[in-house]
Amino acid sequence: MKALWIVALIALVSGCAGPGRHELLNISSFPAKASDISAEHEIFVATTRRQSIDQPRTVYGGDRSANVAYASVDITVPRIHETGRIERAKGRAPADPAKHFTARSVSFYKEPEQFARAIDASIVENKDHRVLVFVHGFNNGFDDGVYRITQIVNDAQYSGTPVLFSWASSARTTGYLYDKESANAARDDLEATLRMLAKSKATSIDILAHSMGTWVTMETLRQLAIRGDRDLGGKLGNVVLASPDIDVDVFKKQMLRYGTPKRPFVVLLSDDDRALQLSTFISGDKPRVGDYADAADLASYGVIVADLTQARSGDRLNHAKFADNPFLVQLLGEGLRSNAGLAAAENGDLGNPMSTIGKDIGQAVGSVADIVITTPFKVLSIATGG
Repeated sequence: MKALWIVALIALVSGCAGPGRHELLNISSFPAKASDISAEHEIFVATTRRQSIDQPRTVYGGDRSANVAYASVDITVPRIHETGRIERAKGRAPADPAKHFTARSVSFYKEPEQFARAIDASIVENKDHRVLVFVHGFNNGFDDGVYRITQIVNDAQYSGTPVLFSWASSARTTGYLYDKESANAARDDLEATLRMLAKSKATSIDILAHSMGTWVTMETLRQLAIRGDRDLGGKLGNVVLASPDIDVDVFKKQMLRYGTPKRPFVVLLSDDDRALQLSTFISGDKPRVGDYADAADLASYGVIVADLTQARSGDRLNHAKFADNPFLVQLLGEGLRSNAGLAAAENGDLGNPMSTIGKDIGQAVGSVADIVITTPFKVLSIATGG
């Protein structure tokens, strides 16, 4: 019976995967009026993927590179965009900027110093002096990561400089083990990227990691702690771990090595995360952090746990609620924008911004559910548009 359930779950995961071709750039140009575009974003990229020479529209494929490559992508968001969604062209159809997220161009940086100068220029231009590093998860193509961070910074109204760290996922449902090894191989490269950003003009570096990307992130933070620089010279801001695909016992060891964070990390989990149910099965029925039932146990390691089980999701896997639920992505933005950030609970209080946005948006977007938040100090809940 369990075997049949796993087969059905694999089919579900495969059915919800991104487009098989994973092309970022359009086949041909598509005209669009300025009035059809709501926003344009410059997404900076550090990647351990090998450049896709034979499929240039893919830009970077799933093969691993021995060296980190650097680029930036200019991408537009259509005026018809709905918060929490990523409007993409279907199949082989070209993207229409009036209807779809559309990558206009890609710039490549031959040297890390050139990339660092471009980052500094963006930081100065944005005047927020903050950087958001997004680390994507399992079964993601390069295009998936670019579109997702664009949607997040757009919907969260993040005014800092967005940086995608794209490790070499195969972007295949059957590639779980390959992806896990690619994540392992990317740890030093993420560390080098964070150190580069710490030398920039940024005053704060926020990290948002999803799924298997949380493994790369936690291993990197563990390495930084071992080297005696766990907070990047005081520049480490919010660390948000969404749907962590990490063995619970391993996570506890990682946190013990890192130590109690000065600003508590935020863990977003959901008991109905079907992607993590499959990961649990593949990993020998060992529970993953992202669907772990004992929030108080996790909180004792110095993290804030937000249980999103009752919040609705934009897909059947319930694996990306933090970004595709309109309330949650705006709540995330509110937390990242505030000086205290999502980790204001280090003083035993989540702060007024959380409760205010919960009241306003919860009334606006439909039926009410609760986000149950467990901190090292207390347990509370806020109304959402679940």
